[in-house]
Amino acid sequence: MINEEKVYSLIEQYHLNCGHKARYIDLVSEIGELGKELLKGSDYGKDLFQITSDTKEEMGDCLFSLIALCRELGIDPESALDQALSKYKRRFGEKGDIGSGK
Repeated sequence: MINEEKVYSLIEQYHLNCGHKARYIDLVSEIGELGKELLKGSDYGKDLFQITSDTKEEMGDCLFSLIALCRELGIDPESALDQALSKYKRRFGEKGDIGSGK
């Protein structure tokens, strides 16, 4: 389980509050860096994917940024995830897949 309190504590300890707009931009940036590692891990799609030395670090950065964004918005990350999982289970039961159909 991810303990969001560890993220919240680090934010408070190092005074990293920055508002939801900056947190969102940070999350998008971190996702881009993870994407770069995924590309490097497959030699830009030429080979089967292999985890690089930085893949796990970039995934952690994405998780940190997402949890920090939840904090800025006052959203409990575990509750949001539980809600999404329930939605996907319902959709799969109704349609046989989890897509929204939009």
